[in-house]
Amino acid sequence: MKTLGVVANTTKPRAAEVVKRVRRKAAQLDLSLCGDEATAGLLDSLRGLPLAAMLEEVDAVMALGGDGTMLRAVREFGGADKPVIGVNIGGLGFLTSVAEEELDHALECLATDDFEVVSGTILVATVERNHEEIARYHALNDVVVTRGPASRPITLDVAVGGNPLTSYLCDGLILATPVGSTGHALSAGGPILAPQTPAFVICPICPHTLSSRPLVVPDSSEICMTGCEPGDEKMLAADGQVGQPLEPEDCVFVRRSKRSARFIRLPGYSYYAVLRQKLHWSGSHR
Repeated sequence: MKTLGVVANTTKPRAAEVVKRVRRKAAQLDLSLCGDEATAGLLDSLRGLPLAAMLEEVDAVMALGGDGTMLRAVREFGGADKPVIGVNIGGLGFLTSVAEEELDHALECLATDDFEVVSGTILVATVERNHEEIARYHALNDVVVTRGPASRPITLDVAVGGNPLTSYLCDGLILATPVGSTGHALSAGGPILAPQTPAFVICPICPHTLSSRPLVVPDSSEICMTGCEPGDEKMLAADGQVGQPLEPEDCVFVRRSKRSARFIRLPGYSYYAVLRQKLHWSGSHR
């Protein structure tokens, strides 16, 4: 690896300090460094480029922040085939696999090509109105349809691979990837899927019947969500960051994208160790 791009969450109080640390260590390792324009604004000595131009030059991208920074970076890549590594200067940080104190070691591994690259599923959600596509979104974690500003639940008809599943009376419905299974879906009672599991999670939010349970389906399936009550106000969100209001007649189709996200994993990385740490699993004690 010769050139590294940096994308930081510039709202983090420590962002400028961490970018400066990356710049100093990269110079020691003879790594060329550039950032997107917002990140470059944190440090005068960092060359800044529009994101699309930066992706043309770099071999990989380092995202500095929390999981939201990783989600934004992957979505804004726009299909660019660049591996990304996340450094956690945020909160929980399932996607940001490098702790801040490991930053120097991570840069040393990048400079010597001592890492592996793994793939992650990306969702494509299309909104159709009167059988015409009116919007398209990409998501790494999840696509969620929720109720609008009204406090009442909504009703969603769901089909999997063209086969009717059920009508959910609920506050919303989450369709999550394996990467996203530790996010919103987990907090709603869904299962955790290991990253390479070829599946999606369909998870209702506060369903109004005890028989409604999270469901795991093959990721080769296309999921269709439609409203069936004229007065329901609904919202679509992709990774909790972008989306739009939905009209009562709108249909939301979600499928696996033909492209994948690419994540850099350093030597010794263990997904199960991350689960133990982040979820504070200590085992059973007798």
